[in-house]
Amino acid sequence: MSEQKKNPIKIMEEMIDKFTETKWARGLRITSGVAWNLLLVFIIIGITMSVFAASVGAGYFASLVAKEPLRSKEEMRTNVFTYEETSELYAGDVYLGQVNSDLERKEVKLEDVSQYVIDAVLATEDEYFETHNGIVPKAIFRGLLQDVTNSDSQTGGSTLTQQLIKNQILTNEVSYERKAKEILLAMRLEHFMSKDEILEAYLNIIPYGRNVVGQNIAGIETAAEGLFNVKAKDLTLPQAAYIAGIPQAPFAYTPFYSQNQGLKEPENLKPGINRMKTVLFRMKETNYITEQEYNEAIAYDIVQDFRKPSLRANERYPYLTQEIQNRTIEVLTKVLAEKDGIDPERLNNEKKIKEKYTILAERSMRIDGYRIYSTIDLALYDEWQKIKDNFQNYGHTYVSTKIDPDTKEDKEVLDPVQVGSIAIENSTGKILAFVGGRDPKIEAMNHSTQSFRQNASTMKPLLVYAPAIEYGVIGAGSPVADVWFETYKYGGKYSPVNFLNRQQLGVIPAREALARSQNVATTRLYEKIIDKRPADFLKKMDFSRLIPKDYGTLTLSLGSITNGVSVEENTNAFATFANGGKFIDAHMIDRIEDMNGNIVFQHESVPVDVFSPQTSYIITDMMRDVLSRGTAQIAKRNLNFNIDLAAKTGTSQGARDAWLVGYNPNISVGVWLGYKDQTMGLDVYSNHYGTPSARVNTLFAKLMNGLNATSPDVVNAQDKFIRPEGVVNRSFCGISGLAPSKACSAAGLVRSDLFNANAFLPNKADDSIISSSFVSMNGAKYQALPSTPSEFVGSGGVGISQKYIDRILAPFGGNPAYLFPENSSFSRNVVAGRAFNADNVAPEAVQASITNSTMTWSKSASNDVIGYYVYTGNGKKVATIRDGQSNSFTIGAGSYFVRAVDITGLQSAPSNTITIEKAVEKEEDVKEEVTPPDSETPVAPPSVTPTPPVTPPVTPPVAPAPGGDDSGDKTPPDSDDSDKEDKE
Repeated sequence: MSEQKKNPIKIMEEMIDKFTETKWARGLRITSGVAWNLLLVFIIIGITMSVFAASVGAGYFASLVAKEPLRSKEEMRTNVFTYEETSELYAGDVYLGQVNSDLERKEVKLEDVSQYVIDAVLATEDEYFETHNGIVPKAIFRGLLQDVTNSDSQTGGSTLTQQLIKNQILTNEVSYERKAKEILLAMRLEHFMSKDEILEAYLNIIPYGRNVVGQNIAGIETAAEGLFNVKAKDLTLPQAAYIAGIPQAPFAYTPFYSQNQGLKEPENLKPGINRMKTVLFRMKETNYITEQEYNEAIAYDIVQDFRKPSLRANERYPYLTQEIQNRTIEVLTKVLAEKDGIDPERLNNEKKIKEKYTILAERSMRIDGYRIYSTIDLALYDEWQKIKDNFQNYGHTYVSTKIDPDTKEDKEVLDPVQVGSIAIENSTGKILAFVGGRDPKIEAMNHSTQSFRQNASTMKPLLVYAPAIEYGVIGAGSPVADVWFETYKYGGKYSPVNFLNRQQLGVIPAREALARSQNVATTRLYEKIIDKRPADFLKKMDFSRLIPKDYGTLTLSLGSITNGVSVEENTNAFATFANGGKFIDAHMIDRIEDMNGNIVFQHESVPVDVFSPQTSYIITDMMRDVLSRGTAQIAKRNLNFNIDLAAKTGTSQGARDAWLVGYNPNISVGVWLGYKDQTMGLDVYSNHYGTPSARVNTLFAKLMNGLNATSPDVVNAQDKFIRPEGVVNRSFCGISGLAPSKACSAAGLVRSDLFNANAFLPNKADDSIISSSFVSMNGAKYQALPSTPSEFVGSGGVGISQKYIDRILAPFGGNPAYLFPENSSFSRNVVAGRAFNADNVAPEAVQASITNSTMTWSKSASNDVIGYYVYTGNGKKVATIRDGQSNSFTIGAGSYFVRAVDITGLQSAPSNTITIEKAVEKEEDVKEEVTPPDSETPVAPPSVTPTPPVTPPVTPPVAPAPGGDDSGDKTPPDSDDSDKEDKE
């Protein structure tokens, strides 16, 4: 009983003691102790290893980022927000397109992006974007595990912040070092930028494959426009999902091929469409869209939304976009150099400095997101291209065959007549339109700005006539001598001629010489002013390729400029006259703005004083005559509106270049035609296409008509040139340019024209006129000799003094007999030249013949014959025939013969005798007899020693080649080519 009443606890303890004393219990106790101790050891080792691994990992991570500098907030934000944005081109305010670039990008603000895009990006690229601090650790470890196990899973570990760091601050290098830096910088960036800023930056920098023209694109705005032709804010759910899926594999998922090859085939579009469906699924799973929205988007045919094929700006406007880009580089070269404190002179004179900043400028233009505004009037530009394309009379196109270096096959090569034209607003210098060439696929050079050619007779007003007026050498109507000459003064024989009929007009007004484009008169006038260096006027008007040699050659006056001049430069120079003598440099870049709208460059015109307003008006008035009665009459006839226009034509040596430059008070237009090969002339097939001058005249008129039709407010055709103070009308003696004398007035030689009162007025009295009886000989008037038979002498003639002859023909001299030829405007009033230096030898006899009742005879071979006497067979004189009259006489029955009479009165031996039995009409009834010399015929006195014959006219060079324009100038390359002709 007492044992049963024992304490239960006591009983349990006893039982345990008995159990522990067993062999099995003792073994279990040992085993559990060991296990516990081992567990403690493993726990300690595990903790130690973890600490060690963490320490090693931290150390390794630290070593990876050890060289990464501590970037400031400002530096990181600047790097993130610095986008390589593509610059845009504008014609005026009309968007043309983007510059030629490897990557197209356009910045957009987050508020201007569709919410569908934002949701799609977050669902696909960064589900925890709103909550993480730059990284998602489990995503990093997942990515590390995939890398260690070489898993092909495409589940990424980068947040949007990390991707931003990779693209804007680091590189795409695949390495642990780059990844470590990315993690560190991502966490740091989250402290410096808001979530919206990070998201906006990401959407602006991420690549999206190719656009409709095959160009690489980046940024959501560029993707929206390039793929669907909409703004980013207007993207639909399917469109947003398609774009959001592209960055995972841009060139697999983009719907377009490269190089403008268009939309991919259906089987090649499938990967991108499948990716779009994946994005939509993730949007549904993350509750960004509903089940219904998902089903509707999945069923939508996204292909129908893809942008239709189109041309890039450089394909639609090849000449224009390239020219704008070239000029932008020139502008930015100066801007960037000035920003770095580089002296402009160094930029101009040091080649390496210029090359450095040109490279920087080109790079800046392509990636810095400028808005480049040009001066081009796009409507006018388009109209001019149509006119250019529809013009039918350029001339012959040569066709040749060459081996293509790529295909090694024969390739047809075309060499057409090229064209260059430009329109410049006078008061501002803005280039409103141009024609760069026939076809950029044939020849990419812009012939209006990049091609430098001899400007032929368009040089005359710029270099000769306007400077001569400015120097006070001439007025508008002052006389100039269009008489042939030869000179060796400028490095070899040089003897210019006038193209049209090889004529010499003698003394003519300066305005007529310019209107008819007389080479000889122009060259003589240039000689009078060349020592004043008139080429300096060209330098002021920015003729960029003048060299010292040009200053000292006569042929420069005819447009033979060594390195040529561009259409832009030539036309710009003529605009100087329209601006009252102030040169305003032509420009095409109006302003450049950065991506934030800040002005980087704004063009400012700086007028340069070149000519006085008086000179400019007078030369303008002279060039009005070029259109009314000179070499540009065809242009005037083809204009379909009235306009106060001044112009000048030009055709260079061998018809290699044909020019017409004209202007009204508001606009200047220049046109050039020629082959690319400067040895080829335009006069090929002139019978079919018209002369080179006629062609350029016609094209000029068509371009002017198009200009007036498209931009009448620019032309303002009703505006007239206004005569400034100081331009006056004065009377003068037409042959000398001096103040009229009584003798000049009596002779009817007084004229009136414009003068610059500030430079030159005809105040000195004329001293050139002397009274003279005259004879006509070889079409010219000469003073009669005392022995000249009176019946050949005209009364009331006006002679000229030797002093005048020496002055008007200085310094080259020339035959005074040609000062007043029959085609001279003074020929009816003036006796040309001094007294004829007769040879005192009887003239050569002539040969007579008869047809019906009209006796005719040949011209005497002697050069001093003033006419002919007709005698009957018995020696009775029955007729006097003066020089210039027909060498014929109607006779009746009987015998007749003819004698030639020279200026001294000597007669030739009689011709053969013509006999008519009776007045008949049939030639076979006429008999010819030889009549012995008449003993009464005067002969040269034997005791008189013959004087040397009169000097014949200067023999001109060989006959001009066919072709040329209305006046036709041929300009030799330089003064050494004295055997070559000068065209207009």
